[in-house]
Amino acid sequence: MLTDFQRKVLRILYNYKGGRRRFPTIHEITVKTGKHKPEVLTALDALVAAEYIHWEDRSDTSNLVILEGWERESEKPRLPASPQTIKPNNTDYWTQY
Repeated sequence: MLTDFQRKVLRILYNYKGGRRRFPTIHEITVKTGKHKPEVLTALDALVAAEYIHWEDRSDTSNLVILEGWERESEKPRLPASPQTIKPNNTDYWTQY
């Protein structure tokens, strides 16, 4: 499961590539996220470890390859299922006068 920051970096990479036809530089990612370079590099390393991106030559972000652009369905947090309760429709106000 990705953290919010890792998910944000992944979405920035995906949207930048789709809109500008290139990957953002590390500086551009720091500007977009408001985090410092070590935090961005840590997030990118986590994305590599989780196999969302492939980044063999780490000299530049132009060498990135996005393997998955969204978080996997099996890893998304789920809310506990609650029993369905039937709510009254409150039509009495309009029908009984």
